[in-house]
Amino acid sequence: MVSKPILTIVVPCYNEEEVLPETVFRLSDVLESLIADELVAPNSTVLFVDDGSKDATWSLIEQFHDANPFVTGLKLAKNAGHQSALLAGLLKAKSYSDCVVSIDADLQDDTAVIREFLVKFHEGFDIVYGIRQDRSADTFFKRATAQGFYKLMTSLGVKIHYNHADFRLMSKRTLDNLEKFQEVNLFLRGLVPLLGFPSTQVYYDRKERFAGESKYPLRKMLAFAFDGITSFSVTPIRFVTVMGFLLFALSVVAALYAILGKLLGANVTGWTSLVLSVWFIGGVQLLALGLIGEYIGKIYKEVKQRPLFVIEKELTEHAEILESVPLAGSQPATARR
Repeated sequence: MVSKPILTIVVPCYNEEEVLPETVFRLSDVLESLIADELVAPNSTVLFVDDGSKDATWSLIEQFHDANPFVTGLKLAKNAGHQSALLAGLLKAKSYSDCVVSIDADLQDDTAVIREFLVKFHEGFDIVYGIRQDRSADTFFKRATAQGFYKLMTSLGVKIHYNHADFRLMSKRTLDNLEKFQEVNLFLRGLVPLLGFPSTQVYYDRKERFAGESKYPLRKMLAFAFDGITSFSVTPIRFVTVMGFLLFALSVVAALYAILGKLLGANVTGWTSLVLSVWFIGGVQLLALGLIGEYIGKIYKEVKQRPLFVIEKELTEHAEILESVPLAGSQPATARR
């Protein structure tokens, strides 16, 4: 085994004052155990990223930072969204870490699995995906829609790990390469598999949220799913093209039928069918324009190159002293095997 790697656990937070004390306690306990077993370096830390919370989340992070040597923090100037907050933490942590684990603050992901992540990292894997094998704690609706989303993404040709969210371990070199993806429309679950590098999976049971309420209501889940689909696949646009050809073919058939009826002297009234067809075609056109507009909107966001997040405050002095220390696990994965 190589020298002990420096681990940073990145936790994006938005209005998590109810669950934060328990999260700090459990992650600190995990780090203490990993340090005692010499799986990570003693100067490993937890980095909480406050995504513009409106409650006392940041005040709690400051208090824990003063009392707990493991706790560090970033405060974003405004709510940038879960994916941007997570990326902010990952990019900050990679400057002084050999490996980084990302996990949500709600404790639905099993913190004990982080140990298995580190074991796999020592075996030479650069990316370790946490895969939910049991989602019985989720409601039927959430479980069904989430699994349907993963299947849909796979059918559209997107390389994504089934039942994986953002609970994963990444090595420093994978994060260095992730930073090269200058995308504004972030969907990390799709971006990370594009990196390549040796990877593996660890399975765990998903738990109920420890406290507070979900920050992903139906509206946000649908928006997130649509962003993922349109950011990684042009299949919806191709579907619109195919539908256009089909409607054109149907219109030709309808025209021939009308002409034939006229020549044969049949009484072609067709008022109802005409109105229905106009409404149907009009609806399809609006749908197609909206879909095309969505892709154009994404291009508009990309070309402006606005920053994904703005950091207002940092509480990372526990970790910044490590930046001058050579990273223990910065060598390629093949060298760690």
